[in-house]
Amino acid sequence: MPKVFTRKIQVNIWAAIAIVLVVGVVGLGVGVKNPQWSTLGQKTQAPNFSTLDTLYSQLQAKYDGTINPAQALSGAKAGMVAAAGDPYTVYLPSASAKALNDSLSGTLSGIGVEVGIKNNLLTVIAPVAGTPAAKAGLLSGDVIAAIDGQDSSSLTLDQAVAKIRGNKGTQVKLTIVRGTTAPMTVTITRDVINVPSVNTKTLADNIGYIQITQFNTDTGGLVQKAAAQFKAAGVSKIILDLRDDPGGYLDQAVTAGSEFLPKGDLIVQERRGSTVIDSYNSSGGDLNSAQMVVLINSGSASASEILAGALHDNKRATLLGQTSFGKGSVQEVLNLAGGNELKVTVAHWYTPNGVNINKSGINPDVKVSLTQANIDAGQDPQLDAAVARLQ
Repeated sequence: MPKVFTRKIQVNIWAAIAIVLVVGVVGLGVGVKNPQWSTLGQKTQAPNFSTLDTLYSQLQAKYDGTINPAQALSGAKAGMVAAAGDPYTVYLPSASAKALNDSLSGTLSGIGVEVGIKNNLLTVIAPVAGTPAAKAGLLSGDVIAAIDGQDSSSLTLDQAVAKIRGNKGTQVKLTIVRGTTAPMTVTITRDVINVPSVNTKTLADNIGYIQITQFNTDTGGLVQKAAAQFKAAGVSKIILDLRDDPGGYLDQAVTAGSEFLPKGDLIVQERRGSTVIDSYNSSGGDLNSAQMVVLINSGSASASEILAGALHDNKRATLLGQTSFGKGSVQEVLNLAGGNELKVTVAHWYTPNGVNINKSGINPDVKVSLTQANIDAGQDPQLDAAVARLQ
């Protein structure tokens, strides 16, 4: 996953593949689509696969070792898909496919804690209420010095996350340093964790804050609920936080976007080559006249860029923060035999002004940085600037 600063990560959410729908350095997708939404591209003459059989026979006959037929076949499939030369078109073996689907449903197994690197140490940002981490007594500011006996300083943040999360019922031992007290070992049993993709609160001066962490299957409905509650409370100013939102389902981005746009406004357009294959318009929502600031950074990708671009081009919001990641293509996930899946780029998307942001990203109207020093000090100058702009 792209990182601009030390990013808070839900240990129970991120899979080893980083998330493949609208996100990814392995994934980074943009609106994952349901397979029935579009057909695949033009057919070309099939290659002569008999040469692959010949290659396997020669490998099996000559290789000084053991060849696993199932692994060889899986590798051949992955290689064929990789030959497309598109980082977002990938073959997903069953385990990776399951991790992807679990992450997009907002449900994975783990301990339920946000972690980040603070002062070069793996640090608990916050345990999620009601999860094994919270029940075990982990506190914000705890340093995780070791994971199952391995020094955490030898791990990247993503590697640490991968080691902490795991299957329900399994255990992980964390060595915790809290303040100046002696290190203690905490054994935590992993469980299924449900994490909402939308978080809300009311800030000073009755400013509504909506954070979307990822566009999961329930995101659109949660945004609708939040919008209705804010409208009932008389909230007329909104901060929409899309920082480090890697994307997700396209239809959920459209549903969420409709809450902030008048009915009929164009949200996004899909094109295959120069041909327009789909246009998505707002159905209208409860906050379509609220003053808005949208927070973005280089971790904002795919579906979150679609939403930010729609609000910007329709002159509904000021974008504040840092340039977004730049993921301008649409993937479709196809189910294959044995639980395997094919994630394939089927189109590219364009903002209402007809811009495809692939690789370039979306530039904020107001550039505000967030440094490691800010994070270490518990400061958020981007959010502060958004609040000041709306006051």
